[in-house]
Amino acid sequence: MNLLNNDIKSLSYKEIKSYIDDINIFEEKNNDEIRYLIDKLYLDERKNVKSLADKLFKQKEKIIKEIQRVKNMYNFDKGFGNYQFIAGVDEVGRGPLAGPIVSCAVILDLNIIDDELILWLNDSKKLSEKKREELAELIKEKALAYHISESSNEEIDKKGISYCNNKIFLEACTSMKIKPNLILSDGYLIKGINIPNKSVIKGDAKSASIAAASILAKVYRDDLMKEYAKDYPYYAFEENAGYGTSKHIEALKNFGPCRIHRRSFLKNIL
Repeated sequence: MNLLNNDIKSLSYKEIKSYIDDINIFEEKNNDEIRYLIDKLYLDERKNVKSLADKLFKQKEKIIKEIQRVKNMYNFDKGFGNYQFIAGVDEVGRGPLAGPIVSCAVILDLNIIDDELILWLNDSKKLSEKKREELAELIKEKALAYHISESSNEEIDKKGISYCNNKIFLEACTSMKIKPNLILSDGYLIKGINIPNKSVIKGDAKSASIAAASILAKVYRDDLMKEYAKDYPYYAFEENAGYGTSKHIEALKNFGPCRIHRRSFLKNIL
């Protein structure tokens, strides 16, 4: 049933609602059709039908705001100059007591039309797990290039977290199939990089490329820690991803550290 070609007044509220519920406003490409449908619903005399128009209108306004927010993130990256390929790089897992530190570099096509924008890009910590996982698949599909790098807990203990953080930034940025002309790094400049590099404070909330990197890195590391949880069930890695929650610290005191713990991070705990 297509409401655009039907007399809405001849349809029951249940029939209309069923149609409206099937519309994914966030994937709908034809805004003119949505506007026309909203107008048709508002012309109906039934209050419950008008409420469906209100619902669609609010969803439409939300998507317009989201498109503009994400466009601003893409434009932020383009604002650094006329570079052909701009990479964003970010890390996850700097602070946990266990597991690796993970970095990801991503090159997006920054010159796409609105319909091709990756909506809901943001600091990965501000997104639900489900949304991060959905976005990770979309980013992999649409990115021009990306690479994930990691440094183990053993290397962190041996060489220090700052060294490992910089190392995996370097690896991620120089291992993609496309060499970037500019790198935007979250928080600080990359030591030893021979590609132009700009640091962006809280970049995962400002830059589309850094946000995409943040999401891929977090989803990768969270999945890895869930696998470790199967081998080391006492520490609830599937819940805490290695961070020092009360349950995790209690398990450390009861069972001691396991193979993936960062011993250098446990000095004030054990």
